[in-house]
Amino acid sequence: MQTARVVVDKDFRIGEIDPRLYGSFVEHLGRCVYGGIFEPGHPAADEMGFRQDVLDLVRELGVPFVRYPGGNFVSGYDWRDGVGPVEDRPRRLDLAWMSTETNAVGTNEFAAWAARAGAEVNLAVNLGTAGIDEARALVEYCNHPGGSYWSDLRRAHGVAEPHAIKTWCLGNEMDAVWQLGHKTADEYGRLACQTAIAMTWVDPAIELVACGSSHARMPTFPQWEASVLDHVYEYVDYLSLHTYARNLDDDLGTFLAQSLAMDAQIEAVAATCDFVKAKKRLKKTMMLAFDEWNVWYHTRDADKALLREAPWRVAPPLCEEPYTLEDALVVGCMVISLLKHADRVKIACLAQLVNAIAPISTRRGGGAWRQTTFFPFLHASRYGRGAALDVQVSSPCYANAEFDAVPLLEATATYDEEREALTIFAVNRGQEDALRLEGDIRAFPGYKVVEHLVLRHENPKAVNTLARPTEVAPHGGDAGCRDGALTATLPRLSWNVIRLGGAPAHATERTHGRAEHPH
Repeated sequence: MQTARVVVDKDFRIGEIDPRLYGSFVEHLGRCVYGGIFEPGHPAADEMGFRQDVLDLVRELGVPFVRYPGGNFVSGYDWRDGVGPVEDRPRRLDLAWMSTETNAVGTNEFAAWAARAGAEVNLAVNLGTAGIDEARALVEYCNHPGGSYWSDLRRAHGVAEPHAIKTWCLGNEMDAVWQLGHKTADEYGRLACQTAIAMTWVDPAIELVACGSSHARMPTFPQWEASVLDHVYEYVDYLSLHTYARNLDDDLGTFLAQSLAMDAQIEAVAATCDFVKAKKRLKKTMMLAFDEWNVWYHTRDADKALLREAPWRVAPPLCEEPYTLEDALVVGCMVISLLKHADRVKIACLAQLVNAIAPISTRRGGGAWRQTTFFPFLHASRYGRGAALDVQVSSPCYANAEFDAVPLLEATATYDEEREALTIFAVNRGQEDALRLEGDIRAFPGYKVVEHLVLRHENPKAVNTLARPTEVAPHGGDAGCRDGALTATLPRLSWNVIRLGGAPAHATERTHGRAEHPH
């Protein structure tokens, strides 16, 4: 058994963790909305048609922030189609996903769902086929209290109080040829700048996210970012990043290392932002919104075939990835990557939340279950609070064609000083053997292990299903701590959460809480 070592010190801080780092994404894609969060007539549906079993799982995840309504969908979406009496709303062709949009769920319905889920809404505006006027009208509709055309229209639609939506996305992936109304960097930058000005004139309290590149493999990355920021730097608060990890060649070693590419992407975008900041002689540091990230590759060919054979269906079953243990480990590594950059990444949205590339799956008319990827996200959302720590990691490595040195151990830690809680998140990428973990935590005198959670399976391609919902589920590990020395065994191909606490009263309280979520 090889050994990896970590040194964790409370004074070596990366930055405070914004709760929005554990955000998610609901797009009008496949069965994410219709047949996912919304299914009138389902035994678990409430009076508005929202599935309570799904809401329970969303609350369990602790998602505080949800981006809506897209995604590619938003670039052809007229928000006015989704407000007012449902019976009067038009059915439209959604060109992004070759589907028919009924508009049964729109802005007001989604805001009501988010309130029930305990989540803040992050609303995207259409800068593909629409522009300044539609965007500033939507801000007025959502956020102005009354006494104007659009705010009074909201009130006439039965919503007396404003939604007070704080965070807004200025379009989606506008650099991409697959985006309806895609633009050059200068075209988008100028439109985004003028739209940002108009929106903040309506409501000066809002925050804005400008579009970065669709992914780091785009030929214009990161020049796109630099050109867009030349236009918008003074008027926006965040720049977006997107990435989806893939394993098309069934090369597990390369797949498990995709978070290293994610690290490089974040660092390249941050450096580009800082270059523009220096060039403009500005004091404001641009923060980042990683508002689409996940694993996505299983169903792409099948989805294309489905749309060829049966286009323009309502809520076709697109992107319903059967996530494996391998996928869950990559999601865990990507969560760690976000935490390692918590000083700059303040918003992140796991794409998506239900059915379509999602941690939660449902059967129409039937049950709901947790995919394998549910657990790393759950653990980070629940225990990854406070400050992200700069953990010093020493680990054996492996190499392959894409990466020169991939550490077997991917790890980080968070420290919640108020609750005297230290949490270490760790992935053993090793495909053959367990990894011995040795940790120096002398900076936390008296801390003891409260819990060691392990997600693993003998079959790395194991999945959860409605019939076998706990096939892949967390169980206990063997971590221990004595005199500031932490030891643990990290099984091969495993996600690990080691929770440590200070005062015995706190430790007892946290241990008692273990029954609150499924292990």
